[in-house]
Amino acid sequence: MDKSQLVDHIRRLCFQHQALNESAMAATRLPKLILAYSGGVDSEVLAYGLSEFAKIYPQFSCMLVHVHHGLSSHADKWVVHCQQKAADYNLPIIIEQVKLDLKPRQSLEAVAREARYHAIEQHLDTGDILLTAHHQDDQLETLLLALKRGQGPKGLAAMGESQLAGPVDSPYYKLRPLLQVSRDEIEQFAAQYALTHIEDESNQDDSYDRNFLRLNIIPLLKARWPSIAITASRSAQLINEQQQIIDDEVNLRLPGMLKSSEANMGNNGTALSLSSLAQTPLAWQALLLRGYLTHLGLSLPSQVQLTQILSQALTAKEDANLNIHYSGIVVKRFGEYLYAMPSEHLTLAGDMSTRLTAELQHWLKATDVGDEVHHSASFILSNKPWVTRGTQQPFASFNWQVKLVKAPQGLRLQLPDNIAQVSIKFSAPGSTKCQPQFAQHYRQKPRELKKLWQELAIAPWRRELIPLLFYGDKLVAALGLWVDKRYLAEGDAPGLRIDLSSGVD
Repeated sequence: MDKSQLVDHIRRLCFQHQALNESAMAATRLPKLILAYSGGVDSEVLAYGLSEFAKIYPQFSCMLVHVHHGLSSHADKWVVHCQQKAADYNLPIIIEQVKLDLKPRQSLEAVAREARYHAIEQHLDTGDILLTAHHQDDQLETLLLALKRGQGPKGLAAMGESQLAGPVDSPYYKLRPLLQVSRDEIEQFAAQYALTHIEDESNQDDSYDRNFLRLNIIPLLKARWPSIAITASRSAQLINEQQQIIDDEVNLRLPGMLKSSEANMGNNGTALSLSSLAQTPLAWQALLLRGYLTHLGLSLPSQVQLTQILSQALTAKEDANLNIHYSGIVVKRFGEYLYAMPSEHLTLAGDMSTRLTAELQHWLKATDVGDEVHHSASFILSNKPWVTRGTQQPFASFNWQVKLVKAPQGLRLQLPDNIAQVSIKFSAPGSTKCQPQFAQHYRQKPRELKKLWQELAIAPWRRELIPLLFYGDKLVAALGLWVDKRYLAEGDAPGLRIDLSSGVD
């Protein structure tokens, strides 16, 4: 491999990804190219190639991101090296420092990798490109690790040259221009072009599985079969092609099995139809369940966990309390549908009732100006600051915000007689009665809260996340769902209008 071939590897994947040609480049919004830059020999060679690519195609915005894990005593020196090389390459660089939170039974390799990608993804917008320096020998290591773990086709497909990655609502592309290049070729290239690079001492620690393979097993395999990295890569590619056919078929079948609630406060999320799932062959049930979880952007369960989910979901009675947890994900059943979501999205952060009640009372007092109404005055509640989230990306199913506005028109509540008795709560006894006035209709007589939840088909786990507005001990509104008919403002009298938005800015 020489310089022109290296640049061509990058160009081919980027242009193939964008379906670009020379004449179309001027009229197309070009993606940003970010290299995950460690400073090791692999990423050093790719950084050099990216700098040459940037000279030929200045239309692209190219940059390096180096993640400082703090795992090595040399980490600060590596940052200096990367900054100096970035200056040599005339490429901008961002240094991200991360703190690893290692929990019991977690792999340091896996936690560091997750932290690294999380730090890099902050700089990727929809459609951008992440370049990684994985090469042919990395592919062999990944394939052997997948065999060791007993993984299926997705694991055995190892890595592709191009794949969609990132959050469902903001995906980017991960490209690996060196995947068909051997480690020996990369080292020869670095020597030919006098590229200095970092030597990470942890690479010699064979207590890590990948290092064990790299240092002890793969050299033996190559001594016996010199072309094994090439043939293993070919096998991974063939498995990947078969997996792509399966994925395409899952993508065709899955939409008809999904149900999404309307974008309102009663949104339970995107559900998988259990009746439809039960009608498919057993092998397809597992594939479709994985497809559903992937569609939501959630991590996948182990084979044992997946079998447990299918068994309990498809054999339990309709009113059974299905509640399976794995890797920070919870799977639940409501009616004839299966729901999956990050478990932290079902937990209120702290005593939100007390805090929001105090803020609402303060707002009511600050805008209490007699009969005059401040049309611009509003009190906004959104689910984003309430719910403990493990990632920056919000779970799209639960995006909403409620705005209380003092207004003289529209469907609105009477202003409270005593502001000190106004409160927001997140649960109330099922026997609590209310006479809902919905947007289009109202109830003729008060009904118990538990009956209203059932009538609106709001899942049990969602009910305690919906803010309830009380005047004293009277439930006057479920914010975003209804107001009590008996507490509506009349005529042109000022009142509280409740507006709902399905998105959070």
